[in-house]
Amino acid sequence: MGKLSTHVLDTTAGKPGAGVKVALYEVLPTGRMLVKTDVTNADGRCNTPLLEGASMKTGKFELVFDAGDYFAAQGASVPEPRFIDQVTIAFGIADAAQNYHVPLVVSPWAYSTYRGS
Repeated sequence: MGKLSTHVLDTTAGKPGAGVKVALYEVLPTGRMLVKTDVTNADGRCNTPLLEGASMKTGKFELVFDAGDYFAAQGASVPEPRFIDQVTIAFGIADAAQNYHVPLVVSPWAYSTYRGS
């Protein structure tokens, strides 16, 4: 079986995003369902996979990162309301036997992602 993992990279400071709250939702026809919440460690990663084993399955998902709270805690000077606050990455898992790594590369003004392994 595969697994789902993530990490956060703070491009403003050039370091891992430690202490970022992350929520994983499964997107169902009836709405989205919270699957798991976590907080990134000193390396900007969650200590355990977000999905693995029997919980790893095909479907549509969303990762929601509390980036605005992270930058506020870092003392970043940002306007209110924040330009980047909660970052939502909507993605699909087509093959539960593969590893899916969905990182967030973020600053108070921009973000990007990609599918890693």
